[in-house]
Amino acid sequence: MAEFLQIPPEKLEDETLNAVLQNYVNREGTDYGMHELSLDDKVSRLRRQLDSGELKLLYDMESEQWDLLPAAEAEQLLGN
Repeated sequence: MAEFLQIPPEKLEDETLNAVLQNYVNREGTDYGMHELSLDDKVSRLRRQLDSGELKLLYDMESEQWDLLPAAEAEQLLGN
């Protein structure tokens, strides 16, 4: 069974957090509707969602991968 750690975004340096968010955007190929957004815009949206608590940043110890999940889903994985 996978073991996840929740990483508070404020514990990461800005450069590291930006790299994680950019990697997520590139990996997910997220659809943002009718208008395509720039990488910076997508990263800014994700950062706001992290800051508001809507998204959580998790680290999977088994796969050594970062992931962003909606708060409710993250809480389930963490067993909270």
